[in-house]
Amino acid sequence: MLGYGTEGFRERRRLRKERRGPGPGPYALLPWLLMGLGSFSNLFQGKTPNPWIGGLGLLAFNSLYISLVARGFTREKRESTVSYVLLGTMAVITFGLAIGYGGSWLLFFPLLSLACGTILRRRWLAAVLFALAVSVCLIAVWREDGAATPWTLAYGTFISGAVTAAILTLSETVRELAATREELARTAVEKERLRFSRDLHDLLGHTLSVIVVKSEAARRLAPRDMDAALLQVADIESVGRQALTEIREAVTGYREGSLATELDRARSALTAAGITPSVRRSGAPLAPQTEALLGWVVREAVTNVVRHSSATTCSFVVDGTADRVHLTVTDDGTTPAAPPSPGIGGTGLKGLTERLATAGGSLTAGPAPSGGFTVRAELPADAGAETGAETETDRVR
Repeated sequence: MLGYGTEGFRERRRLRKERRGPGPGPYALLPWLLMGLGSFSNLFQGKTPNPWIGGLGLLAFNSLYISLVARGFTREKRESTVSYVLLGTMAVITFGLAIGYGGSWLLFFPLLSLACGTILRRRWLAAVLFALAVSVCLIAVWREDGAATPWTLAYGTFISGAVTAAILTLSETVRELAATREELARTAVEKERLRFSRDLHDLLGHTLSVIVVKSEAARRLAPRDMDAALLQVADIESVGRQALTEIREAVTGYREGSLATELDRARSALTAAGITPSVRRSGAPLAPQTEALLGWVVREAVTNVVRHSSATTCSFVVDGTADRVHLTVTDDGTTPAAPPSPGIGGTGLKGLTERLATAGGSLTAGPAPSGGFTVRAELPADAGAETGAETETDRVR
């Protein structure tokens, strides 16, 4: 809750300013009330018959003007029935004072027009302003004692409301654009956080799995074959160094994967885990972005096989046509390597599904017909062209 001290007052003032946004405020329209000084002067000089009626009319007019101007800067209040009732009451008072007294009292028409410009919008505003301009012109001609020529009063009445409405509409547009810009900025930040979380999950999940597998292999080999154990330790060091490089690249947003590199790492990780890998690749060379996306699929699939399956073999098949490319990863494990449902429930597979969908592809995962588990990815052969703009935007950010 906001307090009643200095800090609370400042916070309430800041919130009111944020709601109002940039542009003029109600106080900018109050000095126009000085146009009524001529009528006020006539009351005190005794030039106005029935001065009490004129005084009450002047007080009511000024009160309604201030109220309408204050309400006109908040859309909910401006479009409420109360505002229209107040504006109608103000119009009745304006016509009554102008017809009854004439002279300087006709200058209330430009003020009425200004109030209309704060409340009304679109076609209603144009019709009302035109009616007011014609009315003040006819009244001035009829009374023959206006404070200015009839045409000048008509022009001033019309232009007062039109300019006020134009300025306030522009101010509202600027506020909406500022709000849209803030929303776009928030969306960009959320998108970047999602991208980073996916990268971090894919990088660390795979790397830590490989380190654990190779550490277990080194522990098993150490008692009987120290050279083989030291080779596994060297691999752990290499994987760790590579992980540091990839994390730095992911943080800066410049990471580009390679399908061939990921397949080589997959062979090493699977072999260390006692799983026999096989790779079959055919078709034309792939675009860099397509290779990067398929590399993520290989990384996640291998991580799931090593972590969650009891497989003895794992195969990778890359094939496709001139338009589409397919990657199929199949293991013979008895325990599913990931949740066996089309919805793809794993965090890593969810992230991959979003990545591939953005590039116009798809990802499915589930039990294989002959046992084990299958992950199948499909992408356009030119996925780089479809996601290039997004990639460049990510890099700029």
